[in-house]
Order: sequence, then C-alpha cells, then structure tokens
Amino acid sequence: MTMRLFYSPASPFAAKTRMAAHHCDLPVEAVPTVTSDEPADLLAANPLGKIPVLVLDDGSTVYDSKVICDLFDRMSGNQLVPQSLDAWRFVKTFEALADGVGDALILTVYEVRYRPEDKRYTGWIDKQMNKADRGLAKLEEMLDQLPAEPTTAHFALAGLLGWMRFRMEGKIEAERPKLAAWLDAFPTVFPAFTELGPRQA
Repeated sequence: MTMRLFYSPASPFAAKTRMAAHHCDLPVEAVPTVTSDEPADLLAANPLGKIPVLVLDDGSTVYDSKVICDLFDRMSGNQLVPQSLDAWRFVKTFEALADGVGDALILTVYEVRYRPEDKRYTGWIDKQMNKADRGLAKLEEMLDQLPAEPTTAHFALAGLLGWMRFRMEGKIEAERPKLAAWLDAFPTVFPAFTELGPRQA
C-alpha cells in the first residue's frame, strides 16, 4: 500500500509535506480534501479535522506538518534535516518560524472570511499581522544561513511564500524583496515546486 496524504492545494503546510515526500522519494498518494465539509475519512484520520494528515500503510495516522516531515526525515535516513546540533537547531527553528508566520496570517484571512464585517476585530487582525511582519523580517535576516541542500526549512518557507503570493498578493514583493527573489529562484533548486507548491483552488 502507498501512504495517503489528505491535503488542500492552497495549504502551505500540506505543500510543505508534499515537497518533503517528493524530495525523499517516498510514494504518497495525495488526497484532495475540503476541510469545511468535514468528510468522514478526514475526521477518522484526524479528530481535529485539520490537514495535512498522513495515513500510513498499516492505517495508523500522523498529523501536523512538522511531525509528518520529521517522520519522512527518519524514513529517508535524514534527508530533510541535518544532524549536527547547530545545523539541526537552525533548520528546525527556521521551519517553526515560517510555520508560525503562516499560522498568524491564516488567522487574519479567517477573521475576514468567516466573520460578518460588523463582528470583525481589527485589533486582533493587527496583532496577528504584527507577529507575521516580525517573523518575515527575521526569516529574511536568516535567509543566507539556509543550507545549500533543501531541508524542511526550505519547504516551510516555500509553502508560506507560495501561499502569500495569491492570498496577500504583492506583500512580499513590496515589503520583503529578498524573500520574493528567493521564491522566484526556488524552482531552479527544486523544480517540483511548480507542481507541488501552494496554488489557489
């Protein structure tokens, strides 16, 4: 049996795991999923109803993109995360920061998408945007320290920036041109990004 991954084409976190699986040459069947529909097979795999979720050959499940990528790293003989202490710390911290920026920005999108205009709390949106902006500044500062070979840090950043390209069009180009240039160049390092990166559904 092939492992199955519940995902949405737009999700930066699902894109991260799909790129990681491809990099490790692990066979994964991508299962498109609409989380708002709460399909039974998704809820059976993850009671939180969130993606990505990985269903293993034996039917057991793994969720949260960081945990899935860590599993892929172990399955592939550490092709995703360097094992020296300092390099491991950098990659995992960078990955966590990129994911955290994504979490903050998604909350701002949900505030607008799911709340009536008169119920939206601009203070909450501003707080999340401030978190994201601080995180993006730090990611840009750390960018030159990324290893040459793709890691979970690369895939987390590519997922985040690829998502921002259509959810917050023009933001990274206007505010973080170094990150925008990195994203433009990433397909030359990892050609599968063109297929596996986030895209508007």
